[in-house]
Amino acid sequence: MKFLLAPSETKISGGEFVFELDKLIFKELTPVREKLINEYQTLLNSNDMQSISKMFGLKKEQDIKKYINVLKKEPALKAIERYTGVAFDYLNYSGLNLSAQEYIDKNVLIFSNLFGVLKASDKIPLYRLKQGEDIASLNVAKVYKEALKKPLDEYLENEDILDIRAGFYDKFYKPAKNYTTLKFLKNGKVVSHWAKAYRGMVLREAAINQVKTINQFIALNIKGLEILEIRKSKSRQEIIYEIFKD
Repeated sequence: MKFLLAPSETKISGGEFVFELDKLIFKELTPVREKLINEYQTLLNSNDMQSISKMFGLKKEQDIKKYINVLKKEPALKAIERYTGVAFDYLNYSGLNLSAQEYIDKNVLIFSNLFGVLKASDKIPLYRLKQGEDIASLNVAKVYKEALKKPLDEYLENEDILDIRAGFYDKFYKPAKNYTTLKFLKNGKVVSHWAKAYRGMVLREAAINQVKTINQFIALNIKGLEILEIRKSKSRQEIIYEIFKD
């Protein structure tokens, strides 16, 4: 079973590994990634703060400067540890035991605005790229939509898929086979921002319980959540949860 997860624009600094682009999952994407990284680095080197601010989605100079670096010389960190958004906070990877961490490393794919897609265990440097922003004249989503389809279709061919990404990342890749998504309701209303927290929570429970199929996932008893309905439409199955307090 594989999980598709969105990235976070916020990231932790530092790292203990050397960044090796050709060691990332799907080595065949290296030329595409290389092209995007080179354009990204060229813009950083230009010191055009207005363009860099736009690409980063940041306004304060002190925040912008944190991400201006020589990408290929930056220390690397596991992707699952690099990202620090709400979903990653609630997953709490560092608080999992070794077995659960290995499950995450093996089974989670993180979609990246710079690298396309990453295995959770892939080692990446500190970077910043606002969701939906181009790099110079390159439309990132369009570039990766073309490049990712074949390798991801093949990689996921014999796997159950739980897609817990934000809808934006359908622009990068949409599964060619049956897959499952989640929706969270509270008092009958769809939860939007805090859905990220519940995505992190369900991923954590899946890792702790070492689930191997979507049916095993559906059978999980997740604290604070109750399945209201499972809807099926063509290749997509949607699990609808009600959020409640004990």
